[in-house]
Amino acid sequence: MSNLAGRRVILGVTGGIAAYKAVEVCRRLVDAGAHVVPVLTESACKMVGPATFSALASERAHTSVFNDHSSAIPHTTLGQSADVVVVCPATARVISDLRTGRSGDLLTATVLATRAPVVVCPAMHTEMWEQPSVQDNINMLESRGVVVVAPESGRLAGGDMGHGRLASPDRILEAIEAAVGAPSGDFAGKSVLVTAGGTREPIDAVRFVGNRSSGKQGHALAAEAAARGADVTLITTKPETAPSGVRVVAVDTAQEMAAACTAHAPEADVVIMAAAVADFRPATTTDRKLKKSDGVPELVMVPTTDILAGLGAAKPTGQILVGFAAETEDLVANAAQKLAAKNLDMIVANDVSKPGVGFEHETNEVSVLMAGGLRHDVAMSDKRDIARVVLNTVLEIETHRQDQEQE
Repeated sequence: MSNLAGRRVILGVTGGIAAYKAVEVCRRLVDAGAHVVPVLTESACKMVGPATFSALASERAHTSVFNDHSSAIPHTTLGQSADVVVVCPATARVISDLRTGRSGDLLTATVLATRAPVVVCPAMHTEMWEQPSVQDNINMLESRGVVVVAPESGRLAGGDMGHGRLASPDRILEAIEAAVGAPSGDFAGKSVLVTAGGTREPIDAVRFVGNRSSGKQGHALAAEAAARGADVTLITTKPETAPSGVRVVAVDTAQEMAAACTAHAPEADVVIMAAAVADFRPATTTDRKLKKSDGVPELVMVPTTDILAGLGAAKPTGQILVGFAAETEDLVANAAQKLAAKNLDMIVANDVSKPGVGFEHETNEVSVLMAGGLRHDVAMSDKRDIARVVLNTVLEIETHRQDQEQE
């Protein structure tokens, strides 16, 4: 169950065009078991009707300090009762108000009246997002402990492309879960290292050998571990979509990922190697673009470092090492061979030839094999649900070890 279950979430919606996306965030919060209290600014009401949020949330939408009959001082009541306050989307104006402490409406007054964590999800055009004044305001909010879920690149209002698009609902939910996550979670005190994404091995200045991994499963694992109290280091080729509440190490190639793992893995209690690391790389590369007029290049491939095997050989006593196996045939047999050969405690195998499984999908279907011969088969599920099963299995292995030590 999500750690949002039973939590009281103030969902502040401002007047950016991305306000319509807050509807999906609201629905997802409710589905996670949260009690969602929508607070809309006057401008937000012109973008998305309060009736929409009143219908989807846990109580009717609040829109004004003066016509709100829930309390004589609604901002104080809302702020004091919140487990977390989320501003989604956050416009440049509201970000400025939060930085200066200006109480211009019910939403900003509520933020001022709370001691709960505050999560801000900016969304605006690229030119506005990149303004030094906006960046200065963002930096100041982060220095005060406000969680900022950075916007993404993509299609913006008006049809142009750029940075400033509201973060995905997945990233926003992950940030909220991390913000309310208590250190009393079942991974509290544990150090967890997760790798994610597919490596890219350069051919020339513009081309590379890569794979279709989106990093979504690894990021879901990192988010789940953080939500359960772990100190998480995420080594990823997709840093732009990394969840909040984790330490991010950005890499691109297999060599860079190997170096990062060598640096961080020895101190980790749990290492989860979910990345799709290239098995081969071009033997030579160039820092210029190869031209068609040069003729067809001869691409000679050489093996990359087997990171997982290296970690298995150097595994510290007590560490739990989890591998992943993306297969297209003989799923369990291939995974079992990899589990034994690389000295793993557990391996998560999926058949990426199946529809909806593995690379680039929001869902996955896996078989979890443990060194002792036990196996869990997980039907098609959301990748966050898969992450919960993986981490639950880590705890299962840990408990089994403790039982053996006591015998």
